[in-house]
Amino acid sequence: MRVALGLSYEGGGYEGWQSQPSGNTVQDQLEQALSRFSNEPIRTMCAGRTDAGVHALMQVVHFDTGAERAENAWVRGPNSLLPRGIAVQWARHMSADFHCRSQALGRSYAYVLLESPVRPSVEAGRVGWVFRPLDQAAMEQAAELLIGEHDFSSFRAAQCQSHTPVKTLRRIQISQRGAYWRFEFEANAFLHHMVRNLMGCLVQVGQGMRSAASMSEVLAARDRDAAAPTFSPDGLYFLGPVYEERWGLPTRSPAYDWLP
Repeated sequence: MRVALGLSYEGGGYEGWQSQPSGNTVQDQLEQALSRFSNEPIRTMCAGRTDAGVHALMQVVHFDTGAERAENAWVRGPNSLLPRGIAVQWARHMSADFHCRSQALGRSYAYVLLESPVRPSVEAGRVGWVFRPLDQAAMEQAAELLIGEHDFSSFRAAQCQSHTPVKTLRRIQISQRGAYWRFEFEANAFLHHMVRNLMGCLVQVGQGMRSAASMSEVLAARDRDAAAPTFSPDGLYFLGPVYEERWGLPTRSPAYDWLP
């Protein structure tokens, strides 16, 4: 039986999604809980790997199992074994041809950024931070130059394992509520550190450190050194993948209503 899960997590205490020898990753924690609950070894596949410190509102995973459990049992059982900050949101029995990664039509991320002369406190680890004012119009002009199919090598981490740097960035939406900014990114797929590297450039544009038009030059350079330093992971949230309606999977979790 193939099972799909929607998973949310606070990534601050973990070394990212992907399993590591230390065992201190979200994947390691989830697989340990699933294996204990099903009384058999469980290995999972995720829709989009997240880095250390990055959060997820609806990561989607799938796994194969011989254990027969009701869908709601796959939620309650693992959650009783998972550490605080990781929780299964929903479960669905799927046909064997479902694959959470290869059949995702797109993925989206949000970055929440605090603009304040004072560093974060109660929201520390959950928001990025700048103390200089940001120019929304300039950032939106720069963002517009990134939309479409491009070679995003300038925004690609050296350790990226993607077969190609060419991705289609469908949408960047920038909004502000009080002292908090929200940057939302949607693409067919993302390169390693791509969103954090885009954020670094957009923030520099917003602070007047580079022009909006320079974003075209950064893209054309196809060189990581042409872009800004990688921005903090603290405010980055994987919102989740998008699938065809025929799979019948939920499109959001309650945490969507909590995130600014």
